Amino acid sequence: MGIKVKRVILRHLQMELKSPFTTSFGSFQKKEFILVEAMDEDGLSGWGESVAFPSPWYNEETVKTNWHMIEDFLLPLLFQAPIAHPEELRQRFSVIRKNQMAKAAIEGAIWDLFAKRQQLPLHKALGGNKNRIEVGVSIGIQKSIDDLLRIIERYVQEGYRRIKIKIKPGWDVEVVREVRRRFPDVPLMVDANSAYSLEDIDRLKALDEFQLMMIEQPLAPDDIVDHATLQEQLNTPICLDESIHSAEDARKAIQLGSCRIINIKIGRVGGLAEAKRIHDICKENDIPVWCGGMLEAGVGRAHNIAITTLDNFTLPGDTAASSHYWTKDIIVPEVTVHHGTITVPEKPGIGYDVDRQQVDIYTSYAKVYHA
Repeated sequence: MGIKVKRVILRHLQMELKSPFTTSFGSFQKKEFILVEAMDEDGLSGWGESVAFPSPWYNEETVKTNWHMIEDFLLPLLFQAPIAHPEELRQRFSVIRKNQMAKAAIEGAIWDLFAKRQQLPLHKALGGNKNRIEVGVSIGIQKSIDDLLRIIERYVQEGYRRIKIKIKPGWDVEVVREVRRRFPDVPLMVDANSAYSLEDIDRLKALDEFQLMMIEQPLAPDDIVDHATLQEQLNTPICLDESIHSAEDARKAIQLGSCRIINIKIGRVGGLAEAKRIHDICKENDIPVWCGGMLEAGVGRAHNIAITTLDNFTLPGDTAASSHYWTKDIIVPEVTVHHGTITVPEKPGIGYDVDRQQVDIYTSYAKVYHA
Protein backbone atom coordinates (compact mmCIF):
# COMPACT_ATOMS: atom_id res chain seq x y z
CA MET A 1 0.00 0.00 0.00
CA GLY A 2 1.34 3.40 -0.97
CA ILE A 3 2.03 6.39 1.25
CA LYS A 4 -0.86 8.85 1.29
CA VAL A 5 0.45 12.22 2.41
CA LYS A 6 -2.44 14.03 4.06
CA ARG A 7 -0.72 17.11 5.42
CA VAL A 8 2.56 19.00 5.08
CA ILE A 9 3.85 21.69 7.42
CA LEU A 10 6.53 24.09 6.19
CA ARG A 11 8.45 25.91 8.90
CA HIS A 12 10.91 28.76 8.42
CA LEU A 13 13.68 28.42 11.00
CA GLN A 14 16.57 30.66 12.00
CA MET A 15 19.47 29.26 14.02
CA GLU A 16 22.50 31.17 15.25
CA LEU A 17 25.86 29.64 14.38
CA LYS A 18 28.38 29.44 17.22
CA SER A 19 30.81 31.40 15.08
CA PRO A 20 30.70 32.96 11.59
CA PHE A 21 31.39 30.58 8.69
CA THR A 22 33.31 32.27 5.86
CA THR A 23 33.97 30.99 2.33
CA SER A 24 35.13 32.61 -0.91
CA PHE A 25 31.53 33.66 -1.66
CA GLY A 26 30.26 34.96 1.67
CA SER A 27 30.09 34.85 5.45
CA PHE A 28 27.26 33.40 7.55
CA GLN A 29 26.32 34.08 11.17
CA LYS A 30 22.73 32.81 11.01
CA LYS A 31 21.35 29.78 9.26
CA GLU A 32 17.90 30.25 7.73
CA PHE A 33 16.19 27.19 6.30
CA ILE A 34 12.91 25.40 5.68
CA LEU A 35 11.97 22.38 7.76
CA VAL A 36 9.45 20.06 6.07
CA GLU A 37 7.12 17.78 8.02
CA ALA A 38 5.02 15.36 5.93
CA MET A 39 2.25 13.39 7.67
CA ASP A 40 0.45 10.33 6.37
CA GLU A 41 -3.11 9.23 7.03
CA ASP A 42 -1.99 7.37 10.17
CA GLY A 43 -0.48 10.53 11.67
CA LEU A 44 3.13 9.40 11.18
CA SER A 45 5.60 12.21 10.37
CA GLY A 46 8.59 12.29 8.06
CA TRP A 47 11.11 15.13 8.14
CA GLY A 48 13.15 16.90 5.47
CA GLU A 49 15.32 20.00 5.43
CA SER A 50 16.03 22.51 2.69
CA VAL A 51 19.71 23.47 2.47
CA ALA A 52 19.23 26.61 0.35
CA PHE A 53 20.80 29.80 1.73
CA PRO A 54 19.01 33.17 2.03
CA SER A 55 21.07 34.53 -0.90
CA PRO A 56 21.99 32.75 -4.18
CA TRP A 57 25.70 32.43 -3.33
CA TYR A 58 26.08 28.68 -3.67
CA ASN A 59 23.60 28.20 -6.50
CA GLU A 60 20.53 29.97 -7.86
CA GLU A 61 18.17 28.71 -5.14
CA THR A 62 17.28 30.63 -1.98
CA VAL A 63 15.08 30.04 1.06
CA LYS A 64 12.35 32.20 -0.49
CA THR A 65 12.46 30.53 -3.90
CA ASN A 66 12.37 27.10 -2.22
CA TRP A 67 9.25 28.04 -0.27
CA HIS A 68 7.61 29.29 -3.48
CA MET A 69 8.53 26.15 -5.43
CA ILE A 70 7.41 23.78 -2.69
CA GLU A 71 4.15 25.61 -2.00
CA ASP A 72 3.06 26.38 -5.55
CA PHE A 73 4.46 23.47 -7.57
CA LEU A 74 5.86 20.51 -5.64
CA LEU A 75 3.16 20.03 -3.00
CA PRO A 76 0.37 19.89 -5.61
CA LEU A 77 2.39 17.17 -7.38
CA LEU A 78 3.02 15.37 -4.09
CA PHE A 79 -0.68 15.37 -3.23
CA GLN A 80 -1.72 14.06 -6.66
CA ALA A 81 -1.52 10.35 -5.80
CA PRO A 82 -0.18 7.90 -3.21
CA ILE A 83 3.53 7.06 -3.36
CA ALA A 84 4.61 3.41 -3.47
CA HIS A 85 8.29 4.31 -3.09
CA PRO A 86 10.17 7.63 -2.60
CA GLU A 87 12.12 7.08 -5.83
CA GLU A 88 8.86 7.77 -7.71
CA LEU A 89 9.13 11.43 -6.78
CA ARG A 90 12.11 11.92 -9.07
CA GLN A 91 9.90 11.22 -12.07
CA ARG A 92 6.87 13.01 -10.65
CA PHE A 93 8.90 16.17 -9.99
CA SER A 94 10.72 16.01 -13.35
CA VAL A 95 8.17 18.36 -14.94
CA ILE A 96 9.79 21.09 -12.80
CA ARG A 97 13.19 22.19 -14.10
CA LYS A 98 16.10 22.36 -11.63
CA ASN A 99 15.12 23.61 -8.12
CA GLN A 100 17.00 20.62 -6.75
CA MET A 101 17.12 21.79 -3.13
CA ALA A 102 13.37 22.33 -3.01
CA LYS A 103 12.80 18.85 -4.43
CA ALA A 104 15.28 17.27 -2.03
CA ALA A 105 13.57 18.83 1.00
CA ILE A 106 10.25 17.19 0.11
CA GLU A 107 11.82 13.91 -1.01
CA GLY A 108 13.81 13.68 2.23
CA ALA A 109 10.64 13.89 4.31
CA ILE A 110 9.05 11.14 2.22
CA TRP A 111 12.11 8.88 2.57
CA ASP A 112 11.94 9.33 6.35
CA LEU A 113 8.22 8.56 6.33
CA PHE A 114 8.74 5.53 4.05
CA ALA A 115 11.49 4.09 6.27
CA LYS A 116 9.39 4.55 9.40
CA ARG A 117 6.44 2.79 7.79
CA GLN A 118 8.77 -0.08 6.82
CA GLN A 119 10.21 -0.13 10.37
CA LEU A 120 13.67 0.34 8.85
CA PRO A 121 16.48 2.76 9.65
CA LEU A 122 16.79 5.15 6.71
CA HIS A 123 20.29 3.95 5.88
CA LYS A 124 19.02 0.38 5.42
CA ALA A 125 16.08 1.59 3.31
CA LEU A 126 18.71 3.22 1.07
CA GLY A 127 20.82 0.05 0.89
CA GLY A 128 23.59 1.21 3.21
CA ASN A 129 25.73 -1.34 5.04
CA LYS A 130 27.84 0.56 7.59
CA ASN A 131 27.16 0.97 11.28
CA ARG A 132 29.81 3.64 11.67
CA ILE A 133 31.00 6.38 9.31
CA GLU A 134 34.21 8.40 9.20
CA VAL A 135 33.89 12.17 9.22
CA GLY A 136 36.07 15.21 8.76
CA VAL A 137 35.48 18.85 9.49
CA SER A 138 35.20 21.93 7.28
CA ILE A 139 36.84 25.14 8.47
CA GLY A 140 35.98 28.51 6.95
CA ILE A 141 38.38 31.32 6.07
CA GLN A 142 39.76 32.87 9.27
CA LYS A 143 40.98 36.33 10.22
CA SER A 144 44.56 35.10 10.52
CA ILE A 145 46.67 32.01 9.90
CA ASP A 146 47.28 31.72 13.66
CA ASP A 147 43.52 31.56 14.23
CA LEU A 148 43.25 28.84 11.59
CA LEU A 149 46.08 26.81 13.12
CA ARG A 150 44.49 26.97 16.57
CA ILE A 151 41.16 25.72 15.18
CA ILE A 152 42.84 22.90 13.27
CA GLU A 153 44.74 21.89 16.41
CA ARG A 154 41.48 21.55 18.31
CA TYR A 155 39.84 19.34 15.68
CA VAL A 156 42.94 17.18 15.21
CA GLN A 157 42.93 16.56 18.96
CA GLU A 158 39.25 15.66 18.77
CA GLY A 159 40.13 12.96 16.25
CA TYR A 160 38.46 14.16 13.03
CA ARG A 161 39.68 11.98 10.17
CA ARG A 162 40.21 14.81 7.69
CA ILE A 163 40.61 18.60 7.76
CA LYS A 164 39.13 20.77 5.00
CA ILE A 165 40.04 24.43 4.76
CA LYS A 166 38.47 27.04 2.50
CA ILE A 167 40.73 28.93 0.11
CA LYS A 168 40.48 31.89 -2.25
CA PRO A 169 42.98 34.07 -4.15
CA GLY A 170 45.17 35.71 -1.51
CA TRP A 171 44.37 32.98 1.04
CA ASP A 172 45.76 29.84 -0.51
CA VAL A 173 49.35 28.65 -1.11
CA GLU A 174 50.97 30.49 1.80
CA VAL A 175 48.18 29.45 4.14
CA VAL A 176 48.39 25.78 3.11
CA ARG A 177 52.19 25.90 3.49
CA GLU A 178 51.82 27.05 7.11
CA VAL A 179 49.20 24.41 7.82
CA ARG A 180 51.44 21.69 6.37
CA ARG A 181 54.43 22.96 8.35
CA ARG A 182 52.43 22.66 11.56
CA PHE A 183 50.52 19.49 10.63
CA PRO A 184 52.71 17.53 8.19
CA ASP A 185 50.72 14.29 8.39
CA VAL A 186 47.09 15.33 8.82
CA PRO A 187 44.79 14.32 5.92
CA LEU A 188 44.18 17.73 4.37
CA MET A 189 42.07 19.08 1.52
CA VAL A 190 41.16 22.56 0.26
CA ASP A 191 37.88 23.91 -1.07
CA ALA A 192 37.87 26.87 -3.46
CA ASN A 193 34.12 27.22 -4.09
CA SER A 194 34.85 28.24 -7.71
CA ALA A 195 37.14 31.13 -6.79
CA TYR A 196 39.70 30.50 -9.58
CA SER A 197 40.02 30.31 -13.37
CA LEU A 198 42.53 28.69 -15.73
CA GLU A 199 44.50 31.94 -15.54
CA ASP A 200 45.39 30.83 -12.00
CA ILE A 201 46.77 27.49 -13.13
CA ASP A 202 50.28 28.14 -11.81
CA ARG A 203 48.86 29.09 -8.42
CA LEU A 204 46.84 25.90 -8.31
CA LYS A 205 49.78 23.77 -9.49
CA ALA A 206 51.77 25.19 -6.58
CA LEU A 207 49.42 23.30 -4.25
CA ASP A 208 50.77 19.97 -5.57
CA GLU A 209 53.73 20.12 -3.18
CA PHE A 210 51.51 19.76 -0.10
CA GLN A 211 50.21 16.20 -0.67
CA LEU A 212 46.57 17.26 -0.43
CA MET A 213 43.78 14.70 -0.60
CA MET A 214 42.03 16.90 -3.16
CA ILE A 215 41.26 20.41 -4.40
CA GLU A 216 37.52 20.86 -4.35
CA GLN A 217 35.75 22.86 -7.09
CA PRO A 218 38.55 25.26 -8.07
CA LEU A 219 36.86 26.55 -11.25
CA ALA A 220 33.41 27.78 -12.33
CA PRO A 221 30.36 26.19 -10.67
CA ASP A 222 28.86 24.70 -13.84
CA ASP A 223 32.12 23.80 -15.57
CA ILE A 224 33.41 20.35 -16.45
CA VAL A 225 35.51 21.25 -19.53
CA ASP A 226 38.12 23.57 -17.96
CA HIS A 227 38.34 21.27 -14.96
CA ALA A 228 39.44 18.50 -17.34
CA THR A 229 42.17 20.80 -18.69
CA LEU A 230 43.26 21.63 -15.15
CA GLN A 231 43.20 18.03 -13.91
CA GLU A 232 45.58 17.02 -16.72
CA GLN A 233 48.17 19.42 -15.30
CA LEU A 234 47.70 18.69 -11.60
CA ASN A 235 48.99 15.77 -9.56
CA THR A 236 46.43 16.56 -6.86
CA PRO A 237 42.98 15.06 -7.50
CA ILE A 238 40.23 17.53 -8.35
CA CYS A 239 36.94 16.95 -6.57
CA LEU A 240 33.80 18.35 -8.17
CA ASP A 241 30.98 19.78 -6.07
CA GLU A 242 28.90 22.57 -7.61
CA SER A 243 29.38 21.20 -11.15
CA ILE A 244 27.52 17.95 -10.41
CA HIS A 245 23.73 18.29 -10.29
CA SER A 246 22.77 14.82 -11.54
CA ALA A 247 23.98 11.36 -12.41
CA GLU A 248 24.26 12.53 -16.02
CA ASP A 249 26.60 15.35 -14.96
CA ALA A 250 28.71 12.82 -13.07
CA ARG A 251 28.89 10.52 -16.10
CA LYS A 252 30.02 13.34 -18.38
CA ALA A 253 32.59 14.66 -15.91
CA ILE A 254 34.09 11.19 -15.46
CA GLN A 255 34.15 10.64 -19.24
CA LEU A 256 35.97 13.95 -19.79
CA GLY A 257 38.45 13.33 -16.97
CA SER A 258 37.29 16.46 -15.14
CA CYS A 259 37.86 15.01 -11.67
CA ARG A 260 39.06 12.00 -9.71
CA ILE A 261 36.66 12.45 -6.77
CA ILE A 262 33.04 13.65 -6.46
CA ASN A 263 31.38 15.31 -3.49
CA ILE A 264 27.71 14.29 -3.19
CA LYS A 265 25.37 16.78 -1.53
CA ILE A 266 21.80 15.55 -1.26
CA GLY A 267 20.26 19.01 -1.72
CA ARG A 268 22.44 19.95 -4.69
CA VAL A 269 21.46 16.86 -6.67
CA GLY A 270 17.72 16.83 -5.93
CA GLY A 271 17.44 14.19 -3.24
CA LEU A 272 18.53 10.83 -1.90
CA ALA A 273 17.45 8.86 -4.98
CA GLU A 274 19.65 10.91 -7.33
CA ALA A 275 22.47 10.83 -4.77
CA LYS A 276 22.30 7.03 -4.92
CA ARG A 277 22.44 7.09 -8.74
CA ILE A 278 25.55 9.30 -8.66
CA HIS A 279 27.10 6.99 -6.07
CA ASP A 280 26.49 3.98 -8.33
CA ILE A 281 27.97 5.60 -11.45
CA CYS A 282 31.05 6.66 -9.49
CA LYS A 283 31.45 3.16 -8.04
CA GLU A 284 31.30 1.63 -11.53
CA ASN A 285 34.10 3.99 -12.62
CA ASP A 286 36.30 3.72 -9.50
CA ILE A 287 35.65 7.33 -8.53
CA PRO A 288 35.45 7.65 -4.72
CA VAL A 289 32.75 9.87 -3.25
CA TRP A 290 32.10 11.63 0.03
CA CYS A 291 29.21 13.59 1.53
CA GLY A 292 29.54 17.36 1.61
CA GLY A 293 27.92 19.66 4.14
CA MET A 294 25.68 22.72 3.80
CA LEU A 295 25.63 23.84 7.45
CA GLU A 296 22.70 21.50 8.03
CA ALA A 297 20.72 21.36 11.23
CA GLY A 298 19.96 17.95 12.73
CA VAL A 299 17.43 16.67 10.19
CA GLY A 300 19.68 17.36 7.20
CA ARG A 301 22.66 16.01 9.15
CA ALA A 302 20.74 12.75 9.77
CA HIS A 303 20.05 12.35 6.04
CA ASN A 304 23.77 12.88 5.34
CA ILE A 305 24.68 10.15 7.81
CA ALA A 306 22.26 7.74 6.15
CA ILE A 307 23.55 8.26 2.58
CA THR A 308 27.18 7.97 3.74
CA THR A 309 26.56 4.33 4.70
CA LEU A 310 26.58 3.35 0.99
CA ASP A 311 29.79 1.48 0.26
CA ASN A 312 31.48 3.86 -2.22
CA PHE A 313 31.49 6.68 0.34
CA THR A 314 35.11 5.84 1.11
CA LEU A 315 36.37 9.31 2.07
CA PRO A 316 35.46 11.16 5.30
CA GLY A 317 32.56 13.56 4.80
CA ASP A 318 31.70 16.99 6.21
CA THR A 319 29.12 15.74 8.72
CA ALA A 320 30.67 17.15 11.89
CA ALA A 321 29.02 16.97 15.32
CA SER A 322 25.98 19.15 16.03
CA SER A 323 28.00 21.01 18.66
CA HIS A 324 30.47 22.11 15.96
CA TYR A 325 27.82 24.55 14.71
CA TRP A 326 24.95 24.87 17.21
CA THR A 327 24.47 25.59 20.89
CA LYS A 328 21.40 23.35 20.70
CA ASP A 329 20.32 21.32 17.67
CA ILE A 330 16.75 20.36 16.68
CA ILE A 331 17.19 16.59 17.16
CA VAL A 332 17.52 14.29 20.16
CA PRO A 333 20.06 12.93 20.68
CA GLU A 334 22.33 15.37 18.88
CA VAL A 335 24.91 14.08 16.39
CA THR A 336 28.13 13.30 18.23
CA VAL A 337 31.56 12.36 16.91
CA HIS A 338 33.93 9.99 18.72
CA HIS A 339 37.48 9.58 17.43
CA GLY A 340 36.42 10.88 14.02
CA THR A 341 33.44 8.55 13.59
CA ILE A 342 29.66 8.75 13.95
CA THR A 343 27.66 5.72 15.04
CA VAL A 344 24.78 5.24 12.61
CA PRO A 345 21.43 5.22 14.45
CA GLU A 346 19.29 2.08 14.18
CA LYS A 347 15.86 3.53 14.99
CA PRO A 348 13.36 3.58 12.10
CA GLY A 349 13.58 6.56 9.77
CA ILE A 350 16.31 9.15 10.22
CA GLY A 351 17.11 7.59 13.59
CA TYR A 352 16.77 10.75 15.67
CA ASP A 353 13.74 12.33 17.31
CA VAL A 354 12.87 15.88 16.27
CA ASP A 355 12.85 18.18 19.32
CA ARG A 356 9.56 19.96 18.67
CA GLN A 357 10.07 22.37 21.56
CA GLN A 358 13.41 23.49 20.14
CA VAL A 359 11.91 23.67 16.63
CA ASP A 360 9.21 26.01 17.97
CA ILE A 361 11.88 28.25 19.51
CA TYR A 362 13.70 28.59 16.17
CA THR A 363 10.56 28.89 14.00
CA SER A 364 9.78 32.38 12.71
CA TYR A 365 6.67 31.29 10.78
CA ALA A 366 4.92 28.13 9.61
CA LYS A 367 2.15 27.11 7.22
CA VAL A 368 0.03 23.97 6.96
CA TYR A 369 -1.02 22.41 3.64
CA HIS A 370 -3.67 19.71 3.21
CA ALA A 371 -4.04 17.17 0.43
